[in-house]
Amino acid sequence: MKIALVHEWLDSYAGSERVLEQLLLEWPEADVFAVCDFMPEAERGFLQGKQVTTSFIQRMPFARKHFRKFLGLMPLAIEQLDLSGYDVVISSSHAVAKGVLTGPGQVHISYVHSPMRYAWDLQHQYLREAGLTNGLKGAYTRWLLHRMRLWDRASALNPDIVLANSSYIAERIQKTWRRDARVLHPPVDIESFTPAQNKGDYYLIASRIVPYKRIDLIAAAFRAMPARKLMIVGDGPNEVQARAAAGDAPNITFKGRVARAELIALTQGARAAVFAAEEDFGIATVEAQACGTPVIAYGRGGARDIVIAPPDTRPTGIFFQEQTTASLIAAVERFEAMAPAITPEDCRANAERFSNAHFRRSFRQVVHEALGIAAT
Repeated sequence: MKIALVHEWLDSYAGSERVLEQLLLEWPEADVFAVCDFMPEAERGFLQGKQVTTSFIQRMPFARKHFRKFLGLMPLAIEQLDLSGYDVVISSSHAVAKGVLTGPGQVHISYVHSPMRYAWDLQHQYLREAGLTNGLKGAYTRWLLHRMRLWDRASALNPDIVLANSSYIAERIQKTWRRDARVLHPPVDIESFTPAQNKGDYYLIASRIVPYKRIDLIAAAFRAMPARKLMIVGDGPNEVQARAAAGDAPNITFKGRVARAELIALTQGARAAVFAAEEDFGIATVEAQACGTPVIAYGRGGARDIVIAPPDTRPTGIFFQEQTTASLIAAVERFEAMAPAITPEDCRANAERFSNAHFRRSFRQVVHEALGIAAT
């Protein structure tokens, strides 16, 4: 059985690369394809020395730093990859990878991180943030995104099987592509995140400080709760706004970016981890649970697949239903009232559902089912 793994593009080791890493561990004999490969040498270890087959985008002028500017050419590029010699094609897609061409006798399974948000429901937000609401460049971008939507919907018919990384993404796939998707949660390195003996008296948010993460909302809520400590770990372009929301509140500490060992220790010691974003999935949420740490999360998006909330008899956290300071403050108060019902053991057991081993085992089962062979 010959297997091809199709990745979007390779330029940094992040969430989608973790998926590719686990697929290569499950099928080390597989060949890897991508639109382009500019992964730094220091981060290439997960590729196991594989030579990545790339498209013509790899050779475009200035592509190393600006390959995303060739988005309009990427549908053509992904369709030029010759996968005719493979029995199984697995694409890991958040933009164009699902568009690879396969024929009769081949099985194409697409693991979808999300449909192209910037081309669909978040187009207007993207245009505002990029300063492209007016002018010739803005008009061109709107035309380009229109063309991408047409191609995206058409190419969504290419895979034989569509997998979504959360129930939330499965809903988005149904909305944008009108296709049913089976949910298979992404792999999380829960072996590195383990419970510790003692809990501290602080709440934790560990995240890139970017607008949609709503760190400013969390800071404003804890500014209004001076008796409760908040530790903010991470940095990013929205840090000025987050610090302004925190003001000079002595109960809020900005730690900046920290080493992985310190991040794990801080997550282990937190009274609870707080997340205010509407995430596609939420790997940091699973990592907190793996540390035996309860989670207070905005009740939309991938968090609903992760956190077990009341009325379940063995909860691992709690949701708040509005992205407002009042809703978050009320959730913190509810959490403190119910905290004795949440145990580190239940949080850890909940995280086990998202392990690397579980992901690989479940993905192999999907492949075997598609091929009509017994699982091993």
